[in-house]
Amino acid sequence: MEILTIGKLKTNFSDIIKSIKTGKKIIIAFGKKKEKVAVIIPYEKYVKSKKIKLGLLEKKASFKIKKDFKIKEEEIFEL
Repeated sequence: MEILTIGKLKTNFSDIIKSIKTGKKIIIAFGKKKEKVAVIIPYEKYVKSKKIKLGLLEKKASFKIKKDFKIKEEEIFEL
């Protein structure tokens, strides 16, 4: 993964988008301390990461997490 500042991202935006389309992940850093604030990943990987596999129970069981549920998905599953 490559770390880019906001300035580099703005200057080379088209080239960076092309490299992301090939599967590269980019970390965005912000400010003088270059604090990591975001990650840009290919859309296909984002869509796949939203699906949660049930393992042995796949096609035998299902679940639905309601919006008002207090525990986050990350706390239940290792995503």
